[in-house]
Amino acid sequence: MAQDYLPILVQVIFAAGFAAIALLLSVIVGRVGKRTPIKDTAYECGMIPQGEAQPRFSIKFYLVAMLFILFDIEIVFMYPWAVVYRDYIAKYSALPIFGSMLSFIVILLVGFVYALKKGALDWRR
Repeated sequence: MAQDYLPILVQVIFAAGFAAIALLLSVIVGRVGKRTPIKDTAYECGMIPQGEAQPRFSIKFYLVAMLFILFDIEIVFMYPWAVVYRDYIAKYSALPIFGSMLSFIVILLVGFVYALKKGALDWRR
């Protein structure tokens, strides 16, 4: 039983050793170069950097991104269901598997209607 875990142990030791060697080499090689304030500034096409590093995004961007992820994950759950649907109804009744997916879609549709009512997808506001 313990011999089954030997390849995993060897891989963990190899990964830890590689990480330690890479860090050690970066410290050794990194000390050779001289750091100056000019080298540490951000390069932006020869222009002196001004302002904040990250521009501020509208909250709408994040809201739409989260809604996209939500409805994208819906498709991820629907794909395996569609793959096994025909095999399931050949052996059993179609009502349980169809009803479960229908309830899943109805719950997501309620969330979508709620987002529309709240104006989450209205870009003019």
